[in-house]
Amino acid sequence: MIKKILIANRGEIALRILRACKDLGIKTVAVHSTADADAMHVRLADESVCIGPASPRESYLNIPAIISAACITGADAVHPGFGFLSENPTFAHMVEEHGLIFIGPKADHIVMMGDKIMAKKTVSRLGLPTVPGSDGALTKLDKAIKLADDMGYPVLIKAAGGGGGRGMKVARSNEEFVEAYETARREAGISFGNDVVYLEKYLENPKHIEFQVIADQYGNAVHLGERDCSMQRRNQKVWEEAPSMVLSPEFRNEFGRKIAKAISEMGYVGVGTLEFLYENGQLYFIEMNTRIQVEHPITEMITGIDIVREQILIADGQKLSFTQDDVTFTGHAIECRINAENPDTYIPSAGTVAKYHCPGGPGVRVDSFVYEGYKIPPYYDSLIAKLVIHGKDRQQCLARLRRALNEYVISGVDTLIPLHLRLANDPRIIEGNFDIHFLESFSKNLKLK
Repeated sequence: MIKKILIANRGEIALRILRACKDLGIKTVAVHSTADADAMHVRLADESVCIGPASPRESYLNIPAIISAACITGADAVHPGFGFLSENPTFAHMVEEHGLIFIGPKADHIVMMGDKIMAKKTVSRLGLPTVPGSDGALTKLDKAIKLADDMGYPVLIKAAGGGGGRGMKVARSNEEFVEAYETARREAGISFGNDVVYLEKYLENPKHIEFQVIADQYGNAVHLGERDCSMQRRNQKVWEEAPSMVLSPEFRNEFGRKIAKAISEMGYVGVGTLEFLYENGQLYFIEMNTRIQVEHPITEMITGIDIVREQILIADGQKLSFTQDDVTFTGHAIECRINAENPDTYIPSAGTVAKYHCPGGPGVRVDSFVYEGYKIPPYYDSLIAKLVIHGKDRQQCLARLRRALNEYVISGVDTLIPLHLRLANDPRIIEGNFDIHFLESFSKNLKLK
């Protein structure tokens, strides 16, 4: 059994992993930058090691420092969380080369799914539907324009090695295509060190639906249902729900089992999320994330399964503790990402948390690392808390969400709490009438008022 885990991350996910370790009786090592010396996960861990200055490049992305910290403290395994090095195959490989367990998939699968072109080809071969597009990379502008003409506008030019909306441009005509193509390549090269792009048909009003999967090294793979992550701004998720309102139980079961079968045939081990666009009753694969997701708590709420716990046990070589037939879905869950940002402009807001009061009551869960007096550093992602609500149905879930948002007090910095209150009271949200473009339009209209 794994006896000690080094948590190679920060913030709420580091605290989430630490809690799962405590439940399992596993010792923890927190690594931190100088800016995070007073972080909650550092305070609660059994041991802590400072791995560098505030800059992520010199600390949380510093592979030699993290590996050294694991070896010095006698850790058996490393959990990368999400972001930072979680989908870095070099890091996964180096962890294992030093005799440590990487709590994640094989490096080969990280590479495979990190390349969007390779990922699409892989899942297509395994029988999953993909968005119509190019067979591979776009290498010549004239051929790319011809392909776009044949496919029909609008089209989407996407970075092969990217994510988060970077290196992604829409073109609605030949004239727009040239600029979009060059811009996407330039952004991809700057952001990912890889300027390879490919082409997809642009879906006008889709929903963003993702399936949570988990698999062990013995070929057992299950799905834990889907999440609706359509509420996004600049391709960054803000509000997520489980289950979605567009998939029937029959469709969920049939399509989910097809996904689990594909994952098993791939030989994938660990947790992962397959993301799809949904339009006109069809799901189209767009990418797979080979790590724990920010929004995993809503899946935990409707299934009762501790996903991080299972992730650790699988890395320890154990079999999945349940089968597909054991998985049941109860009620509805919503997660609101509480970012330290201005709710109108989304400008990050660093500073000291003057007052902090956490909501409670039935169906309320808060995953957060902040506390009264905590200084939010300006160097990292602005996510400071996740408000997760569960109810017997969506109506009760929304009622509890409004209650919890009104109770939640964070002063001293701007947060997205006011934005989430507006959304929770919007008739279109209450009716479930939104797609991936909703929040951008919603925010734009607020600015015009």
